[in-house]
Amino acid sequence: MASDLSEKQQSILRFLEEFIAEHDYPPSIRDIQSGCDISSTSVVDYNLKRLEEKGYIRRDREVSRAIELLNGQGERRRRTLQVPVLGKIAAGLPLPVYPDTMAPLEVIDLTEDMTSGRTGNFYALRVQGTSMIDALINDGDLVILEPRETADPGDVVAAWIVDREETTLKKYYPEGKQVRLQPMNATMDPIYEDATNVRVQGRLVGTIRSF
Repeated sequence: MASDLSEKQQSILRFLEEFIAEHDYPPSIRDIQSGCDISSTSVVDYNLKRLEEKGYIRRDREVSRAIELLNGQGERRRRTLQVPVLGKIAAGLPLPVYPDTMAPLEVIDLTEDMTSGRTGNFYALRVQGTSMIDALINDGDLVILEPRETADPGDVVAAWIVDREETTLKKYYPEGKQVRLQPMNATMDPIYEDATNVRVQGRLVGTIRSF
C-alpha cells in the first residue's frame, strides 16, 4: 500500500479493491462508510477526494457507484487474476497429469489481457515438447487453460486420453466416432483416438512465453 496515504485512505483503498474484486462493481459511499467504520459520509467523501487527487481513483460524481481504481499515477489499473500452476502438459508425447487432483506448484498473477479479457477459474500448465511450435507454443511456455468438458473443432485443448491416463496439448477435431488430436508441427503426425477415449479438460485462452 502506498506510503503517501493516510491510514484511513489506505483502509478505504483496500476496501475498494476487495469490494470490486468480490462484486465486480464499486461500492456506494454508505458501503464504504459501513465497511471502513467511518463516522459520516462527509468523511468518506473527503478521503475519496484525496485519493482522487493522488491518482488512486477516478470518480464520476453524476453517477452512483462510479469509482474506478487507478495505479497512483492517474492511469487505469489493470485487474489481475490469480492462476494456479498445476504441473506439466505434453506438447509432444502425452504425459500423465490430471489437474483436478493436483495441488498447485505455484500461483501466478495475470492481467485480463493475458486471458483475452475473460475472467474465470483458470489454471496453468508448463509445456513440455515442441508439437505446438507452429502455434507459437514452445517447450517451457506456460499455457493458461479454461476448464471445459467440450470444445469446438480447431480449439487448442488439454485432452485426457482415458485408457493411457495421459494428457496432451493439441488442436481438437472430432471426426465421427474418432477424435483427431492435431499437433501444430509439420514434422509430427496427428493422434487418432476413439471419441469415447478422449475427454477435454480445458481450452487454451493464453500463453506466457518462456525466454
